[in-house]
Amino acid sequence: MGSPTERLRPSAPAPGAVPTLRRETGRGPQSRPLRRVPAFVWALPPVALLGVFFLYPLFLVVQQSVRPDTGGTSLQPYSDVFASEAFREALGTTVWLALGATVGCLVLGFALALVIAFVPFPGGKAVAKFIDVFLSFPSFLITLALLFLYGTKGMANGVWTDATGAAEGPVQFLTTPWGVLLAEITYFTPFVMRPLLAAFSQIDTAQIEVASSLGARPARIVRRVILPEALPALAAGGSLVLVMCLNEFGIVLFTGAKGVTTLPMLVYSKAILESDYPAACVVAVVNIVISVGLYGLYRVVSRRVGA
Repeated sequence: MGSPTERLRPSAPAPGAVPTLRRETGRGPQSRPLRRVPAFVWALPPVALLGVFFLYPLFLVVQQSVRPDTGGTSLQPYSDVFASEAFREALGTTVWLALGATVGCLVLGFALALVIAFVPFPGGKAVAKFIDVFLSFPSFLITLALLFLYGTKGMANGVWTDATGAAEGPVQFLTTPWGVLLAEITYFTPFVMRPLLAAFSQIDTAQIEVASSLGARPARIVRRVILPEALPALAAGGSLVLVMCLNEFGIVLFTGAKGVTTLPMLVYSKAILESDYPAACVVAVVNIVISVGLYGLYRVVSRRVGA
């Protein structure tokens, strides 16, 4: 006789039972359920990658922040950094720049998104698509464009010096905190507009038409019909911009603003220019704590407003 053949077929399950595969051989049926891989096994690779490339470097930063140059483990680097005037000024500058840029982005982004979404004009769809492309631009590219326009040797000052013969032009604000603020608003406004445009596309235009037919003015329509629908998108976009402004480094560096030192710039100065790695790690830890805290606040607010 030849060797028995084997094939798999499902056995008839009892009511409410999980079907199993039965292996049939020439010797008689034998039931053997399929083995399932435990769920934690699938979670091991991403957790391992997260630990190697993110958590372990972060642990090294925290570890270095409590190891002064004198050796041992101590909180002295935190005391030294918190007591320094440079840290307090950098913290204050970072906070007010981030808050100012966030407010500017919310106001400008909301106004521009309203125009694009509800005011028909030629090229409106192309502008909306360009916003998606703009999000992929690096921040220093926008800063360089502003330098070409409003820098000390930029086009605006060049026109002035050519026309008047003056040694320098009157436009010098780009190297001040206001120039950094302008650059951040210019760069981060599309990050507010993108979720707003998505939210505006979900608004039923019949509500706007009814409100308009009842005599409501545009400002009242925006306040009573459009703004409530846009609040979740405003919360999401504003929170994102706030966190990114707190951690922005390229814009401040490329504007060359004198006297404008933010927390990321202070990390760069302590680590690269002064080789004070414990102090740099302390500032980095503070920056991380602020960012994580704001992200947690964003999650709470987004759940309440339904974002």
